[in-house]
Parts: sequence; structure tokens; C-alpha cells
Amino acid sequence: MRLTTTTNVSVDGVMQGLGGADEDRRGGFECGGWAIPLLDAETGDYLSEVYGGATAFLFGRRTYEIFAPYWGAMIEPSANPIAAALNSRPKYVASTSLTDPQWSGTTVLAGDLAAAIAELKADHDGDRLVPGSGVLVRWLLANDLVDQLDLLTYPVIVGQGTRLFPESGPDRALELLSSRTTPRGITIQSYRPAGCPEYATSTLDPEDVF
Repeated sequence: MRLTTTTNVSVDGVMQGLGGADEDRRGGFECGGWAIPLLDAETGDYLSEVYGGATAFLFGRRTYEIFAPYWGAMIEPSANPIAAALNSRPKYVASTSLTDPQWSGTTVLAGDLAAAIAELKADHDGDRLVPGSGVLVRWLLANDLVDQLDLLTYPVIVGQGTRLFPESGPDRALELLSSRTTPRGITIQSYRPAGCPEYATSTLDPEDVF
């Protein structure tokens, strides 16, 4: 099984509150809904294809709690390809605090997370999709559990909010698998983690560079 993360970010790396004004106001965040005005049909088709192709979903607790009351409460989920996939396929949540998930088809992974995810990857075919879930994505990357990292970068600088990657953390090299730009300037890029980055071992004279 392949584990793919799909994350929507601004140019400055913000992933908080993209879907609406009140989606996530933690830390006094006031710029909710920044992604919606930039969505176009190509991005919508891409997301529908990615969600529709997933055999199961893996969430961090925060993203799960945002998704469940929206996607899980749709009266006719079959009318929307993303809702249809989310409501008909298994959902796993990495959490030590979520004890009674109300969204049908949800399993909480509360023990040894690395072992649980390794077991899921070994026992099932197809793609497991990780939507959003920044804390979980960083943990998965640090533990070499991500097979593909997809980033949708929106042409906006939000200027505040939670970033996908913090100021400090483990480094990773990435191999670009594909890249395209939609009509409204959203770049969709897919990467494969490629171990540790290479760093220059010599010091160059600035006059030789500039």
C-alpha cells in the first residue's frame, strides 16, 4: 500500500483555516477561507480524482474533527465524489484523545502509531490518503512512512497561521514526480521522499557567486 499526503498551503506555507472563516480560529487566526476564492475547476477535478482513488483515509485528530461534521453530515454524499469516497471507505485517526468517533467507518489508532501504520501499509492494497493533518504529516515524514507528498500551493501570502513545516525540524530531500499549474495559479506538485539532503562542503567567495 502507498501512503500519500495531500496538503493545501499558501505560498508562505500556511495550511490553517483554508476552507472557511470559522473552520479553525486557533491562536486568533483571522484569515479563514483564503483558499476558496482561488479554487478552479481543474483543482476541483484533481481533488475529486485523488480522493476518489483512495482506498482509505488517515487523519490527524484536528483535521478529522474539521472533516467529520462537514463531509460526514452531508445528506446525499453520493452527489459529491469527495463526500462519496470519505463516507464509504475506512477512516483511521491517529489520536490518543479521541475515544468516541461519531463518523461511521472510523477506527482510532491510539497505541504504537508506527506499528499500526506499518501494519496498515503491509495488509492492504491501494492508496491511503492523508488529507491536511500537518502534525501527522511531519511525524510520518520523520519516521519515513510517506511514499508520496502532494502539495497544492495557492498564490496567496496569508501572513499568519499554522505552517505545514515549522521553523525547525528534520530535513528531507524530495524528488519531484510531477508539476502543473491551474488556470488560477495553483501549483500541484507531487514529490517522493528521497532521504537526507546534500549540502555543499566548501565555502564559496560571494564575489564568485554574485
